[in-house]
Amino acid sequence: MTAPASAHARPARRHPLWWLRPVSLQAIVIVLGAFIVVPLLFALVGGFKDTAQLSTNPFGLPSPWVPENYTDVLFSGGFWRQLLNSTFIAVATTAIVVGLSSMAAFVFARFAFRGRELLFTLFTVGLMFPFAVAILPLFVLLRTLGLLDNPLGVILPQAAFGLPMTIIILRSFFRSIPREVEEAATIDGCTSFGFFWRILLPLARPALGTVSVLAIVTSWNNFFLPLVIFNDPNWWTVPLGVQQFYGQYSSDTARILAYVVLAMVPALAFYAVAERQLVGGLTAGASKG
Repeated sequence: MTAPASAHARPARRHPLWWLRPVSLQAIVIVLGAFIVVPLLFALVGGFKDTAQLSTNPFGLPSPWVPENYTDVLFSGGFWRQLLNSTFIAVATTAIVVGLSSMAAFVFARFAFRGRELLFTLFTVGLMFPFAVAILPLFVLLRTLGLLDNPLGVILPQAAFGLPMTIIILRSFFRSIPREVEEAATIDGCTSFGFFWRILLPLARPALGTVSVLAIVTSWNNFFLPLVIFNDPNWWTVPLGVQQFYGQYSSDTARILAYVVLAMVPALAFYAVAERQLVGGLTAGASKG
């Protein structure tokens, strides 16, 4: 009788330095996290100081605390107006991008017609077109259309530049839906638009959530286009407000830090809420691909 092979199997030997791998990964994460967290903490605490404290004690706790830097910003009408402007422009841009891209991606994914791949390639070429190159002809066009100092002058170009990436993401997701689902819906009397509206969009909610988050973040962080389009302070967005505040209080570093921290709070809060949706959408897209 021979003993089972498992009885003679030797346990796998670990490398003498096996414990260094998790430690090194943890060290990398800690270092990367420190590069992000330390500047945020410095700005947050520095906002409670005055400029003299920042010069003499930049890394210590405030003594005394100066909460007026934050309260003055919170009770100023300009900050809340810029916040509302950024929110309105971001939401409107996202609605246009997701609405148009979902319909275009549906056509590219589920319909076969002559020139489809060529037309889709034209959209992908838009990813290689730098925004800065288009700013001069875009400014002339918007001025001709009377869209300067008009939120549409920012919303429409942002939506146009957001279409290529969104179409690419949604097309790949739509193509992953089995044809049998569409055939079953057609047999039940569902039209193409009915399949798109009632079945495909609900199935694509993870992907739609992902592209919505990307569109909102891109619009919120956009600085160059609002700078060119808006001369009226009533339409300034948060990035423009930060620049204007820095120019107005260039000698008061602590007050500037307080303004920057408050300007970051909405974006950080949005990331905290949308992180699961963003990661879930990317994971769903990867698993379906």
